[in-house]
Amino acid sequence: MARSVYVAGLGPSVGKGTVALGIVELLSRQVAKVAVFRPLVSGTGEDPLLAVLRDRYPGPVGVEESFGATLAEAGALVADGRREELIGRIVERYREVERRSSAVVIIGSDFTDKPGEGHDELPRELAFNARLATEFGSVVIPVVSGEGRTRESLAAAARSAYHSLVDLGSTVVAVIANRVPDGVSPGVPDGLPVPFWAVPEVPAIAAPTVGEVARALDATVLAGPAGSLERDVLDYVVGAGHVPTVLGALTDGALLITAGDRADLLVAASAAHAAGNVTLAGLVLTLGQSADERAVKVIERLNTGLAMLVTKSDSYHTIAAADRIEAQLSTPRKIEAALGVFEESVDTAELSRLLDVARSSRVTPLMFENDLIDRARADRRHLVLPEGTEERILRATETLLRRGVADLTLLGDPDEINRRAREIGVEIGGARLVDPATSSLREEFAVRYAEIRKHRGVTLDLAYDVVRDVNYFGTLMVAQGLADGMVSGATHTTAATIRPAFEIIKTVPGLTVASSVFFMLLADRVLVYGDCAVNPDPDAEQLADIALSSAQTAAAFGIEPRVAMLSYSTGSSGSGADVDKVAAATALVRERRPDLPVEGPIQYDAAIDPAVAAAKLPGSAVAGKATVFVFPDLNTGNNTYKAVQRSANAVAVGPVMQGLRRPVNDLSRGATVKDIVNTVAITAIQAGAQ
Repeated sequence: MARSVYVAGLGPSVGKGTVALGIVELLSRQVAKVAVFRPLVSGTGEDPLLAVLRDRYPGPVGVEESFGATLAEAGALVADGRREELIGRIVERYREVERRSSAVVIIGSDFTDKPGEGHDELPRELAFNARLATEFGSVVIPVVSGEGRTRESLAAAARSAYHSLVDLGSTVVAVIANRVPDGVSPGVPDGLPVPFWAVPEVPAIAAPTVGEVARALDATVLAGPAGSLERDVLDYVVGAGHVPTVLGALTDGALLITAGDRADLLVAASAAHAAGNVTLAGLVLTLGQSADERAVKVIERLNTGLAMLVTKSDSYHTIAAADRIEAQLSTPRKIEAALGVFEESVDTAELSRLLDVARSSRVTPLMFENDLIDRARADRRHLVLPEGTEERILRATETLLRRGVADLTLLGDPDEINRRAREIGVEIGGARLVDPATSSLREEFAVRYAEIRKHRGVTLDLAYDVVRDVNYFGTLMVAQGLADGMVSGATHTTAATIRPAFEIIKTVPGLTVASSVFFMLLADRVLVYGDCAVNPDPDAEQLADIALSSAQTAAAFGIEPRVAMLSYSTGSSGSGADVDKVAAATALVRERRPDLPVEGPIQYDAAIDPAVAAAKLPGSAVAGKATVFVFPDLNTGNNTYKAVQRSANAVAVGPVMQGLRRPVNDLSRGATVKDIVNTVAITAIQAGAQ
């Protein structure tokens, strides 16, 4: 069984980071402790790629343990004739990482044996990496560059990479080409006995951000909102001509470089960006000149969302310095774009089989969240997001589309949605935009809603007004089969999100009540808590429905349901109306699902702690190992989930609605972009299960 995989780049700037990121993501779904290791790093050990991967996938070792040696240390040892000592030192440090990890991804060296850089005495790169992979016991995935290649030359490069490493004693399990131009992939090249995958060129990954350009130019940021430095720079345009000429040269993602005294160009370019004629990356003023204050005020009123930088160099040297920048996976947008193209291009199921890393019995929060994304991608569904102009929704939309999690419809004025997307610098071109106020579906939905609610006196005219509301419109899309599910609540109350679902979609036949659960992601397990958000004081029959729905939800997400019906009493040790209600609900659950492990009444400590369970309920199939916790009322459930969330540093995913005939889920108004992505993935999985 492979304990580690070595990602070896054949040549500089091949994009090992994208491949390493994809492999770490894949392994993080299977094992609890994935480490990342680099044999050599520049400087004092600070490595941008290591920092990104460790931040996203916190591993079992610290930063100072994640590399073998610095280039300076390696150069000194080699120059002193102590190459084997260098190899030994790196292997020793790797072994310590391996001992504390379930799997290790090694990212090969970046040096290129260029003479005159102080490291020309280092062993040649390919042989060096092959030797280390052998010493580590790693399988190897070579990465070759597809940039500028034809089908034939790409196939030749793949074969050469494979045979060169095999000749050096490496075990090569696959070859990956990165940055491959459209239409160039040759399939599996003749004479290559292992899988071959081609990852296409994605400009957003290879392009530096405005912030990276600012650091490379030692520029000062004069203006720009939070996030403006994260825009991708896809092109550079020097403003040296008249306004019409420069406007004609601007392209999407361009960074305009011009002298600070060219207020005409700055205002014209900003206006073109604000009008949607072009989407710029930012503005750079050269020669240390700031723009005229009157021009700056005009630009600020245009609300472009662009950063304005000033650098001391002239235009020529500014362009020259910018061209030398090597982009890093430095922002969440780039990371999601890289993961999206990797997962789209690589057969991850086959790669997982080749790496042969056993799945851990533990389920960490990261494993659970990654599994959500993976399952949603495998059965892609169409979801509607009513809050189309909200910034967090737009950022989540970009992530969801890049990762291929779901097809999306955003509700709202398309012009306003596109304007907001341009302001914050996100790409939502793959989403469908629908304005309920002007949609041709509005009249059809009004007829449907009036029919559903006629017993409440709803007329067609009133229904026509009601269905203009984004939540009602989105719910009707789901009810009519035009979307598989809906996620709302980032700017709306729970009532505004859920009420249309109760009126239009309604509960599953046989259930008396719809309810909700939270997935509580603890350090080593995932628990299900219900109902913590919807039903204030359920009776015994409703409590039984909540338990049955929660067990079904747990099973749908890979959690074996063992249901604890919670009370302040365990077994027959207490009495009272509240205890009697839980006992009656437990009896109903057993009657309706004899196969389902359920225990109640039971106290929380007896449900979760094996030692307490052994004393209070010995021999119980649930006590001490419950996975589904059903609270007797909303007051208890809501306070308990928040207490566990804060005290145990748990991640609470939800509330996830259950019991509806089609999935509609509510977001917290404080939801982060990550929360929205997770909730959309959950909703897509629910839709597939239904």
